[in-house]
Amino acid sequence: MKLSTKGRYGLRAMFALAKSYGEGPLPLGEVAMQEAISEAYLEQLVLTLRRTGLVRSVRGAQGGYELAKAPEEITVGDIIRALDGPMAPSVCVMNEKEGGAKCARSGGCVTQIVWEKIRDGLNEVLDGITLQSMLDDEKRLGAFNTQEKPYKGCVK
Repeated sequence: MKLSTKGRYGLRAMFALAKSYGEGPLPLGEVAMQEAISEAYLEQLVLTLRRTGLVRSVRGAQGGYELAKAPEEITVGDIIRALDGPMAPSVCVMNEKEGGAKCARSGGCVTQIVWEKIRDGLNEVLDGITLQSMLDDEKRLGAFNTQEKPYKGCVK
């Protein structure tokens, strides 16, 4: 299972906003520069994150974007589901609201039990990590300052 670029970049953008939480809005251009992500692409992501109530925009000369809730109230699962939709390995383990469909083999399919376990385990992990816990991890690890060294992406 692989997360989309939307989910990965959205999480990085939200983490950048979490780092400046309580200091006022952060211009999107600054987030784009810090995270080496196209500003145009970030605009699309932030629009979705704003619609789902995870970020808010502030207009004006000192405007930009900020978290709509405290970092300890936003989970990685909230962000990923807002951008990528439900986290399930198969439509047969999604509810109708999520776009799932009743499978003809439902109730007697052993693989469906596997998909349910994967779905539940993945959601448990994603919902167990908050932006605050990421901030704490960064502090604990002594991560490099992205303002001095722009992040260039993951090594393949």
